[in-house]
Amino acid sequence: MKTKHFLESADVKAIAAAAEAEALKNNWPVTIAIVDDGGHLLALQRLDGAAPVSAHIAPAKAHTAALGRRETKVYEDVINGGRTSFLSAPEIKGMLEGGVAIIKDGQCIGAVGVSGVKSNEDAQVAKAGIAAIGL
Repeated sequence: MKTKHFLESADVKAIAAAAEAEALKNNWPVTIAIVDDGGHLLALQRLDGAAPVSAHIAPAKAHTAALGRRETKVYEDVINGGRTSFLSAPEIKGMLEGGVAIIKDGQCIGAVGVSGVKSNEDAQVAKAGIAAIGL
């Protein structure tokens, strides 16, 4: 039997705090979503000024990153490269940059999705959050 890593409550809080700090440092009104490896929502925070729709987009990005076990930018690039049929993939809704898988010892243990500013800035916020737990 193998040992499986997972996000604990303290990890989720650390990721959320670091992501929020990165967003506030840059004055970016975003929504931050954190999910487990199955894409189930563990935390959602909509910062002041974030667009209401970002509260739907951030969890979708996180869900997609967790299920795909990779950054959502990969999917955006595939679609922008002309493979539009990928839009019909089941259960994958957040195919915009800004969803980042949390990888520990080669295994996906969750993901962070951010929405509200430019896609690369969303990803920057997500990565800052993940860095808070040393990954």
